[in-house]
Amino acid sequence: MKILLTGASGMIGSRILAEAVARGHSVTAVARNAGRIAAGPGVTVVEADANDAAELIPLAQEADAYVSALSSRSGGDPKAETLAWGQAAIAAARASGVRFVLVGGAGTTLLPDGTPVLSVVPEMYRAEAAAMVDMRDLLQESGIDWTFFAPAGTIAPGVRTGNFRVQADYLVQNAKGESTISAEDYAVAMVNELEAPAFKGKVMTIGYTA
Repeated sequence: MKILLTGASGMIGSRILAEAVARGHSVTAVARNAGRIAAGPGVTVVEADANDAAELIPLAQEADAYVSALSSRSGGDPKAETLAWGQAAIAAARASGVRFVLVGGAGTTLLPDGTPVLSVVPEMYRAEAAAMVDMRDLLQESGIDWTFFAPAGTIAPGVRTGNFRVQADYLVQNAKGESTISAEDYAVAMVNELEAPAFKGKVMTIGYTA
């Protein structure tokens, strides 16, 4: 598979890149500064602006799937930043017809009783979480082939276990009510979904149950 990946140098994106290449896929990794990503077998690094659909469209036209692992943590307005790269990504996916899978946020999911997780997100993260809700809504109205992959409540570097649960819409928690996933296992599930789509047009969630 040929995968277009934006945000490839980040904590999650770098692990998606490594997982995809380890499985034999070819990845075009987009960055404003190509020096932040190491080219190698299966990896082509391209300098481009992820906010510019015109730069993304020709790259998307050469791909089988387009993955965005971008975040909006530059200190500016999270909503404006998210919508800038989000709208560019949707435009590129629409123009190319490629499938688009987005690294989303846990604030878009639901608690077991149906309560939106956004309502319990700490205030310091609320604006970023709300921006991801807006992005989810854009995808739902976009008409493109999409999956919004929300991580667990906590995602951090860890171990690749391959032992996790994926489902739609609801936050995955263990018996203690904890919602966690390693970035490595998130990447496993991401590439699984690219290889065998099971959540097209849905919010996909992940977490450990033990």
